[in-house]
Amino acid sequence: MTKFDAQPSSRLSLTRRHLLGAALAVGAAGALPVSAFAQAQAQTQTAAATLNPGIAQAIADHFSSIKSMKGGFLQIGPRGDQMSGAFFIQRPGKMRFNYDPPSRMRVICDGNNVQVINDQTQTRNMYQLSKTPLSLLLANKIDLSADMVRNVDSQPDLTKITLGNRTVFGDSTITMIFDSKSYDLRQWTVIDPQGKTTDVIINNVKTNVAFDDSVFRIDYTR
Repeated sequence: MTKFDAQPSSRLSLTRRHLLGAALAVGAAGALPVSAFAQAQAQTQTAAATLNPGIAQAIADHFSSIKSMKGGFLQIGPRGDQMSGAFFIQRPGKMRFNYDPPSRMRVICDGNNVQVINDQTQTRNMYQLSKTPLSLLLANKIDLSADMVRNVDSQPDLTKITLGNRTVFGDSTITMIFDSKSYDLRQWTVIDPQGKTTDVIINNVKTNVAFDDSVFRIDYTR
């Protein structure tokens, strides 16, 4: 049976970590060491959104122009726990994350809903796409409106963009690090409402790839 937004607190915490991590595992090739930005994760300044909005939107436009991609990812949780797997993205609104063993988790988005599947606990939890951070990243065009951008820090080599959005998980903060010249996404960190961080690094990314419809299909009969 599919469960809608009702879970024990321990399972909810695990589900949040997988979904929030998956929400940011999209982008272009390249990765930077997680430790390089660890001390700056919690420093978001709403007023700084006006520093260089042109750079932020140019990067968002570049990111939006990538309509499909696949690759591998490494997700590092708040306690240093590491999980890896493969991701698949197709705009608008479709995504899949397959976690490697021993994790038995999958995250699937079909354009309308997001399903988090845990074969170990035999649970399938569903969320409306519009109520998750994925809605910001899987749209055809990403519009970095002022109320979403918390901070823009543009340096010659790297540009950091911090976004904040209130979703079904509460007020979550996302910091993405891009190459300032190529606009490629390098690394990102999610800070959840409890202040816990999740880092995601991607690798072996291929863009403009074709997928079978079954990759993003949710089984609503189960």
